[in-house]
Amino acid sequence: MTPDDDDQPLPMPMDVDMDVDVDVDVDKGDAGPPKKPKMMGGGEERKGNRSKLPWVEKYRPQRLEDLVAHEDIISILTKLIDDDNLPHLMLYGPPGTGKTSTIVAAAKRMYGPTAYSRMALELNASDARGIDVVRNEIKEFAATRQLFNKGTKLIILDEADAMTNDAQFALRRIIERYTKNARFCLICNYASKIIPALQSRCTRFRFAPLSRSQIRGRLLEVADEEKCVYTEGGINAVLALSGGDMRRVLNLLQSTAMANDTVDETSVYLTSGSPLPQDMSTVLDLLLNHPFQVAYSKITKMCKTKGYALVDVLGDLTTMIMAVDLPDGALAEILDGMSNVEHRLAFGPDETMQAASLVGVFVKARQRMTTAP
Repeated sequence: MTPDDDDQPLPMPMDVDMDVDVDVDVDKGDAGPPKKPKMMGGGEERKGNRSKLPWVEKYRPQRLEDLVAHEDIISILTKLIDDDNLPHLMLYGPPGTGKTSTIVAAAKRMYGPTAYSRMALELNASDARGIDVVRNEIKEFAATRQLFNKGTKLIILDEADAMTNDAQFALRRIIERYTKNARFCLICNYASKIIPALQSRCTRFRFAPLSRSQIRGRLLEVADEEKCVYTEGGINAVLALSGGDMRRVLNLLQSTAMANDTVDETSVYLTSGSPLPQDMSTVLDLLLNHPFQVAYSKITKMCKTKGYALVDVLGDLTTMIMAVDLPDGALAEILDGMSNVEHRLAFGPDETMQAASLVGVFVKARQRMTTAP
């Protein structure tokens, strides 16, 4: 070493701070650009974002007490949760009856709003539901335990009737193996599409379509909260078109309120695309009292000019024909013919031809009634 080297200052040792906090998003491989710091007063921003949500999500029940129907199912689930004795579940029934809202509210009651995202895994229709997902993602989530959260996990499989048979058979074994760690909840529209081996491992609850009285209170509450101008006829029209589906009710109310100044009967039917009641009365009169050519030409012209789908006409016509005083034989023949027309419409044939077939069903029934002894 030269004398000049002795005069050089020695390099300082590198200081390593082991307490540096690094936020890593485990769900994203690339951290991306640094996030901008959030300013104070973000409550107004969150409130504005919430106001832009579809009404179906904005007014989704967050607690079991907020649900408007199925009190018996809710009371049973509440008792099972409070007793920490929740079994595997299968919730089935028509869409829009509260199946997903019920189990999500139940999960938040079990874990609280903060731990819900860590203790519950929800897979919906947008997720792949093949056997690989069952063997990998579902199995990995069910097999692990949370370090700072006690209790069993919850795996929610929405629209489970879309799972392949191979995936359902693989899920059967996973349910048996990881019962100590997790509970499974299968949600589906058709219980018949779930294999018997899975059904036997679950406690089943059927969600029936909501009645008009159950829907009406929540419908008026949302309409008042959104400051909608509505008439009694408009509310009754929404209820008539609901089919017991709360999701359809809120979507129809929001669409009508945004497209029209007042939610009345005419605006509701025009927004939904369903035939107006007065038009359906005209169709029924044509079918029962007019010759084939007159009825056929006027019905096809009405469907084309007003954009009615023949399948929607058939649906409303079925309800109306059941209220008409007809002989049993004629009524049975008409309903059988209408069902054949609807079946053919499901395969996409020409609606003009099927409209002629519909008129022919009524003409034949009328001829039999006049010739009957």
